[in-house]
Amino acid sequence: MARSLRRTFAAVAGVATALSLASCGMSEDTGSAAPAAAGNAKCETRTPVRLVLQWVAQAQFAGYYAAKDKGFYADECLDVTIQEGGVNIVPQQVLSAGNAEFAVSHVTKTMVTREQGADLVNIGQVFQRGAYLQVAWADSGIKQLSDLRGRKVGSWGFGNELVLFAAMKGAGVDPAKDVKIVQQPFDMSLLLKHEVDAAQAKTYNEYAQLLETVNPATGKLYQPEDFSAISLQEAGYTSLEDGVYARDSWLAKEENKDVAVRFLKATYKGWGFCRDDLAGCVDVVLNNGSALGKGHQTWMLNEVNKLIWPSPAGVGTVDPKAWAQTIKIAVDAKVLKGDPGEAAYRTDLTEKADQELRAEGFDVIGEKFQPQTVEVTAGGK
Repeated sequence: MARSLRRTFAAVAGVATALSLASCGMSEDTGSAAPAAAGNAKCETRTPVRLVLQWVAQAQFAGYYAAKDKGFYADECLDVTIQEGGVNIVPQQVLSAGNAEFAVSHVTKTMVTREQGADLVNIGQVFQRGAYLQVAWADSGIKQLSDLRGRKVGSWGFGNELVLFAAMKGAGVDPAKDVKIVQQPFDMSLLLKHEVDAAQAKTYNEYAQLLETVNPATGKLYQPEDFSAISLQEAGYTSLEDGVYARDSWLAKEENKDVAVRFLKATYKGWGFCRDDLAGCVDVVLNNGSALGKGHQTWMLNEVNKLIWPSPAGVGTVDPKAWAQTIKIAVDAKVLKGDPGEAAYRTDLTEKADQELRAEGFDVIGEKFQPQTVEVTAGGK
């Protein structure tokens, strides 16, 4: 269950008060300054900010939890409250209502909210690659997208079908006529029960659920060769997923730009920790109340790291080509009326954060990153 915020922040009255707290970037919007963390001598106060995720605590968001638990936010004079997402918590709506300073969300979902009038802007594209799979049984005859014609195809919906439908159309399969779309829960139960011929999965989550399941015919775990996994990214349909968003109106104040840079800087250090210490980062996620087991979280973080690292232009930098393709998929699907334009994302804040990180000797590219081989455990335990 998602936990709701239990804290509210009193507004800072007056520009004079805001300026008096400028050493830590305090603004009128972020509320009263909190006492500095012990051992953080450079901060007389810390600026409270709120981050809302798009789902519950799991390794998909490990970098944010690591930045908080390892003191990276505190080092940047920030007091960060992390709010979990959930079925009834939509991060872009929480952000647009002013109930958070930052949100993690997919590009397409956030751009829909922006098109509806919210002044949301991408300030850091953490995931550089997409993770969508369409998975079938190995003996189904489904090896490529064109093989989905005439089949029962599972889809989560809620905007998650956009990339799948675009890829199917590109393969000459009309999702409205050539297949039967079945509403899929956020697990792989329909595929395991043979109630669909192919099901949606993310490389870092649902695909692992299949491999963590015992094959009743053998009494052993299913193996990759038991399935046919079609990567939509390899098919040429990358759609950018988790990024960091803020409000244009909030960023209009110089002190808030400074807060954003410091938030991004600490966040990227958190993801760097998760890149360099997989086991230690998994422990951080588990300690923050994840309901998923250590085995599943280890798989998830290893796969999520692949989506982030290496980041050739620097962690958090938007790839204009990947952004344009993501928008095109949404426009072609008529989810967006049109291209939101260049104002929908900005690179200056991430560029400054990365510049400061480089000066401190932090590897913002991760060129030498190598994923680990993760042992699959029954039930992800």
